[in-house]
Amino acid sequence: MKTILGRDHPLAIAGFAGPALLLFGVFILLPLLLAAAVTFTNHRLVSPEPTRYVGLENYARLLALKVVAVEPLRDAAGATLRDEDGVRFPTWRQTRRARPGLADYRPAWQFQLGERRVVLAATDPLFYRSLINTFLFALLVLPLQCGGALGLALLVNQRSAGRIFFRTVYFAPVVTSMVVASIVWSFMLNTDRGMINELLRAVTGDPNVGPDWLGESRYALPAIAVMSAWQGAGFQMLVFLAGLQSISPELYEAATLMGANAWQRFVHVTLPGLRNTIVFVIVSTLLLAFGLFTQVDVMTQGGPLDSTTTVVYHAVRTGFRQQDIGYGSTIAMVFFGIVLLVSVLQHVLVAKGGHE
Repeated sequence: MKTILGRDHPLAIAGFAGPALLLFGVFILLPLLLAAAVTFTNHRLVSPEPTRYVGLENYARLLALKVVAVEPLRDAAGATLRDEDGVRFPTWRQTRRARPGLADYRPAWQFQLGERRVVLAATDPLFYRSLINTFLFALLVLPLQCGGALGLALLVNQRSAGRIFFRTVYFAPVVTSMVVASIVWSFMLNTDRGMINELLRAVTGDPNVGPDWLGESRYALPAIAVMSAWQGAGFQMLVFLAGLQSISPELYEAATLMGANAWQRFVHVTLPGLRNTIVFVIVSTLLLAFGLFTQVDVMTQGGPLDSTTTVVYHAVRTGFRQQDIGYGSTIAMVFFGIVLLVSVLQHVLVAKGGHE
């Protein structure tokens, strides 16, 4: 006698969900739990010393942070010393000697407030620099990639000859290996013979024009952001294109009959129709931006002066190249918590906007 199981039967549910849950547990949940456990040890990849439990020592080393107000140097009469650069301050070494509690701290960020220098000091200043770089990269790439993808989607959605060809061309960078794309862009951004600088010299007629795109701190991260937006915009273009094609043509016809011009149709018909699509694209792009690693590893190796080091790159370099698995896992877990918090905040804001 055959037994027919309905879709709501527990055995049927277990049969369908079981393989997916097994893969999730083996490849995501188990590594996450192991990484969390390793953060409480001093485990290294290759070490003659046995692994031992260190408690919260790795977290204290990573998150230790102090705000230090540094007074300017003064002469015997108490007047502030100055030079051609302005107010003179003691070096960080002199500051640490005067304050023994800062022996393990190094400057992560500093700015001048009146005649005082405010220093953000940490035991791992590179973590805070990389965290700032990660969020700065996300802020740079988000409008570039999402705006470019929407513009491309509007172009290829037109009823014109060759639109299939252009859809393919715009999507081609997405299927290109990120390593290959990074190498190509490294050649393009080369100071001496890069295509971009050669183009600038041809346009301006000055053979000396052209910045060091990947060798100067102020240009390196924006250059990587432009390259990343170019590589990823094709995927978001297809998502926006699907959203555009789901908007009823009757809405555009009604808006045209009411006298709306192209811009008004875009603002009052296209954007409201793409609301859910825009939310999906922004969230997915932001999460991908937080995972920036390959471009940095290939193009700049975190330089110059750590201006392109991201949290993921810092964690991988610490865990595998420096072989400090315990501390590298701590960086990864703390960053996981930060990204999770940002994702929850995004979800709350999106849900609140939807109810309004």
